[in-house]
Amino acid sequence: MLPKIIEYLKDKSILILGYGREGQSSYNYIKKYLPEKPVTIADRNSVSVDGENVEIISGDGYLDRVNDFDLVLKSPGISFKDVEITDGTEVTCEVDLFLRFADCRKVGITGSKGKTTTSTLTYEMLKAGGFDARLIGNIGVPVFETLDSLNPDTVAVIEMSSHQLEFTHASPEVAILTNIYEEHLDHYKGGMTGYVNAKLNIVRHQNESNTFIYNGTQGISDWLDLDSVKSNKIGVKLDDALPFEITNEHLLGVHNRQDVLFAYNAAKTFGVSDADCEKGAQNFSGIEHRMEKVGTFKGITFYNDCIATIPHAVECAVEALKNVDTLIIGGKDRGLDYSEFIDWLAESSIGNIIGTPETGHSIVNAIKAKGSDKTLICAADLDEAVRTAYEKTAKGKICLLSPAASSYNVYKNFEFKGRHYKELVNKYGLD
Repeated sequence: MLPKIIEYLKDKSILILGYGREGQSSYNYIKKYLPEKPVTIADRNSVSVDGENVEIISGDGYLDRVNDFDLVLKSPGISFKDVEITDGTEVTCEVDLFLRFADCRKVGITGSKGKTTTSTLTYEMLKAGGFDARLIGNIGVPVFETLDSLNPDTVAVIEMSSHQLEFTHASPEVAILTNIYEEHLDHYKGGMTGYVNAKLNIVRHQNESNTFIYNGTQGISDWLDLDSVKSNKIGVKLDDALPFEITNEHLLGVHNRQDVLFAYNAAKTFGVSDADCEKGAQNFSGIEHRMEKVGTFKGITFYNDCIATIPHAVECAVEALKNVDTLIIGGKDRGLDYSEFIDWLAESSIGNIIGTPETGHSIVNAIKAKGSDKTLICAADLDEAVRTAYEKTAKGKICLLSPAASSYNVYKNFEFKGRHYKELVNKYGLD
């Protein structure tokens, strides 16, 4: 008997759109069960695929044939902002098919920030409670890679990006929405409206037996009529009580406390005890590029917070670390409104602000125009920014890389930028 997903796909003409890690996992899963099935792969870059009955479309026109197929299995990073889909073509993704057909229990986590920490904490709490839990999705593990090892008692903890949710037509048993801030405005039709609409697919298809956990401090009434949500609703606020103290050094700051609360409420819906929830929180070992301590060099402690691609995330990191003397910001200009962030930086206790292209330069120049007495520097690149940080940061204090922008203007993604930063910190710290 074929798996439910394969049964759904077997008689459809399929285009795998994007051949990164998720596209490759989709191809491998389909070919495992349907080795003779013709499959087309489209990617802007050239693609090499081992196997038969495979057509490759590459180059600038790789999106031109999307409407020639019954089903388009889209990778998250590809924007459909300028693509029109005609009747007869279904656009979906791995997460959508997993939610619809995978035979297991499911927790989904999305939000502008905090979803990786919340997902990992939920996973750790469930594991501590004795559950067969899997941490998958946007966190770096394509959901199809786990399909053959699941059973009805497995709890899949799925980090979901807005890109994955854009074409999702099912919701998880437990849905967590950590927050919504301006992000990825260049990716969606309608800008912020399109972005929020994608996020809200995590809850739109829930039923009365499901649970929706959301940010009760921020409030979401501007985007979602809570009365229209069929599931059980839990609004999590920053000052909500926890039955244990958070003593984990990787969970500093009020924003991390709220992430613990999100995970705690999710774990409790599965019956995990308070003691096991506390154990799960203690087991959390931190997230690379999220307030990640690189080390202390020449009396300066360096932190990598490269995953912070919006202003609010930067503010949370500065609040949590307390002792930031130098802040390195800047990345791709995606049309975010930085006016409030500029005011916040100008009034902050941060002594040195180093901006890198593109947004870092405009932010630094805007603070200069306010007549600030801070040390404000426009660096040509990250290398110059790190060298300057060593010169300007006071001994015993912190230098924080927290860009408030994406990294795509220079780097493949934030991981590449964060790792380059760590290499530079070590390089100049050992000189």
